[in-house]
Amino acid sequence: MRILLVEDNDVNRRVLGAMLRAGGFEMDEAEGGEAGLRMIDEADYDLVLMDLRMPGMDGLEAIRHIRARTDAKAGVPIILITADAGSTIEAQCRAAGADDLVLKPVSMMALFSAIAALAGRPDDSAP
Repeated sequence: MRILLVEDNDVNRRVLGAMLRAGGFEMDEAEGGEAGLRMIDEADYDLVLMDLRMPGMDGLEAIRHIRARTDAKAGVPIILITADAGSTIEAQCRAAGADDLVLKPVSMMALFSAIAALAGRPDDSAP
C-alpha cells in the first residue's frame, strides 16, 4: 500500500513515517497542503494521511481540492490527523470529505486500525 503523508511538522513526519515503515507501508511525504496536491497530481496513492493544521493550505482545504477532482484520485481514502478533539471538528472533517480522523498524539494501534478499515472498503473506482 502506498501512502502519502501530508504534515508540516518535521518531528511528526519522522514519527509517523517510522510507524508507517514499521508497518511495511510504502510512503511519500509532503510538507503542506499545496505540496500534497502536487504529489497527488504526479503519483497514485492508496491512502492519504492529512494533518489538519498547516500554514498556507490547511488539511480541510486540501481535502476539498482532492474531493473536487474529476478523476479517480478524487476518491482516494483520506485520514485526517489532528490534535483537535470534539464533535464539531469531526463534523467539519467529515463535511470536507475526510473518511476518518485520528487524534494526536497518534498511537500505532489507532493509525493501523484506521488504515485497515479503509483499505478493506470496496474501491468505488473499480469497474
